[in-house]
Amino acid sequence: MNNQSLTDPALLNLLDLARKAGRHAYAPYSGFRVGAALRLANGEIVTGTNVESVSYGLTICAERAAVVQAVTQCGPRIRIEAVAIANLNDAPSPPCGACRQVLAEFTLPDARVIFPAADGPRVMPFRELLPLAFEMKAK
Repeated sequence: MNNQSLTDPALLNLLDLARKAGRHAYAPYSGFRVGAALRLANGEIVTGTNVESVSYGLTICAERAAVVQAVTQCGPRIRIEAVAIANLNDAPSPPCGACRQVLAEFTLPDARVIFPAADGPRVMPFRELLPLAFEMKAK
């Protein structure tokens, strides 16, 4: 955890927006409410929340919902420079593997990611969160 990053007003604002997004979660089955906020390289901030389905495999996590929203609003050339994840259940919740891989499509390697960990909020560069992302060259 980088304590200096936790005093960064921009990162704290992003975390607050992730918490607000989490309040809109649709989580009737698990009660696990998560919000995510992305700061794009163009300065825009986009949020998302988890949406469950009775068929759990169709559930979408907050991080992927935010990426979908960002692409919808700004197009497929977005670049993410910061990610904040808030879990309203106060449980450790780094992005899941699927979310890490989707984020890897758009997130800058040095983008800061803040998420709830067992010992409190953790901030780390994205490249450390997913060091061996699956990659292909786009056509």
